[in-house]
Amino acid sequence: MEQAMNAAEAKTCQVIEATLGSHRAFRTVEDGMYVVKQGSSYVMINVVPWGDERAIVRCVAQLVKGVRMKPELQLRLLTLNASLRFGAFAYVEEGSLLVFLHSILGGNTLDGDELVATVRDVALIADDWDDRVIERYGGQRMQDLLEEQALARVLSGEFKLGLDA
Repeated sequence: MEQAMNAAEAKTCQVIEATLGSHRAFRTVEDGMYVVKQGSSYVMINVVPWGDERAIVRCVAQLVKGVRMKPELQLRLLTLNASLRFGAFAYVEEGSLLVFLHSILGGNTLDGDELVATVRDVALIADDWDDRVIERYGGQRMQDLLEEQALARVLSGEFKLGLDA
């Protein structure tokens, strides 16, 4: 059973939808979950409760799946984390995923300009660094994975292209 949103989560969703809803790259996935495409990256925006009365906006972009996490790459990412305006690179062992993420406080204090700056920076950093990482350490970009999955579904006959009369 799905738990009802607290007031801060609901307010956060309203701000996100009012701020980003008119952009072509913005999509609602489900209540409290959104996606924005920028270049080769997709930023997942997830509204999560923080206790009973607050909410957090988590912005996560998957850069690379199947990356070879070598000590050289680990050190490079930690060094970058120290110099970034906000956000951080992270590694998710399951799937060998390299992500870039940043969280901000939601609710009544959520500012549309801060939201746009957060989503933009997460997207731009992910779009810039996915190719750099793949070139040296392997893996696949999120966009490539999605395109492969879509093509496989079309070729399997799961989707009809509407060409048959």
